[in-house]
Amino acid sequence: MTFRTLPKVELHLHIEGAAPPRLIADLAKQKSVDIAGVFDERGNYAFRDFLHFLKVYEAATQVLQTPEDYRRLTLAVLEESASHGVVYTEAFLSPDFCGGGDVSAWREYLHAMREAADQAERDIGITLRGIVTCVRHFGPEQAKRSARCAAETADDWLCGFGMGGDENAGEQGDFAYAFDMAREAGLRLTTHAGEWRGPEEVRAAVRDLKVERIGHGVRVIEDPALCEELAEAGVVLEVCPGSNVVLGVYPKLAAHPIEKLRERGLQVTVSTDDPPFFHTDMTKEYEGLARVFEWNEDDFMALNQTALAAAFCDDATRKRIAKKLETA
Repeated sequence: MTFRTLPKVELHLHIEGAAPPRLIADLAKQKSVDIAGVFDERGNYAFRDFLHFLKVYEAATQVLQTPEDYRRLTLAVLEESASHGVVYTEAFLSPDFCGGGDVSAWREYLHAMREAADQAERDIGITLRGIVTCVRHFGPEQAKRSARCAAETADDWLCGFGMGGDENAGEQGDFAYAFDMAREAGLRLTTHAGEWRGPEEVRAAVRDLKVERIGHGVRVIEDPALCEELAEAGVVLEVCPGSNVVLGVYPKLAAHPIEKLRERGLQVTVSTDDPPFFHTDMTKEYEGLARVFEWNEDDFMALNQTALAAAFCDDATRKRIAKKLETA
């Protein structure tokens, strides 16, 4: 099996976190922005641990200052994803980095990203849909501003709302107002949980925010009863094995619970999270799962069918992507 060319669906990708280091370095030079400490001597992103990763991530976004920067970024990210067989991807887009939560500014950034997405779909056949994402450690009030941006621009393209950032900042329920606002606008919901905090964090996310997908969620494996509850409810996990290993959630891929989660009946998908930060891509993710857990063609076909069923896109888009997966 050639993993690189296998058609794939990815549901958990941060647009800034997928920025090629060269693009960020070039923009910094053009704009005379000092981003010392962002890269190592080989030009790769450099960080020590998760909290330092967040600081480096936010430092790198300093050079993304205009809608045109985000147009370039989106096109570069989609070109890289498509080169690894991704035919459909959902990316987290944060108004905090695109206009500071101002709706008018956000519309301009969103227009630029959609232009790039249209170009990529036309030229290289990859489909992008957007999920507005608030940043947990920026606090609940800022999250409300992000949710307002999402609600004002919700449509078939901007189809979801979620939350990333430091899982140890506050509680899931602190952000219920923002999630309620997004839900009322017709957006579907996901949130990061169960990566750094334990199973109770996932339980709180489902209970307090009423999400249908969980970003990461891997630590639910520590609570068999919760695994059963999530499996029965059909909650989908956006699992990012490479990210979990690099950040030290698990010491190596062989220790990762993705196979045990599947055995418990949970619906799992596979994504790259912030691929250049974690030295991964969808090809490497698939190769690792095949090597370590002996996943075969049927496993990967089922994986992508699960991801497509869980995608937040409209039915017409889902049917179109399903045809691309059938070619596998």
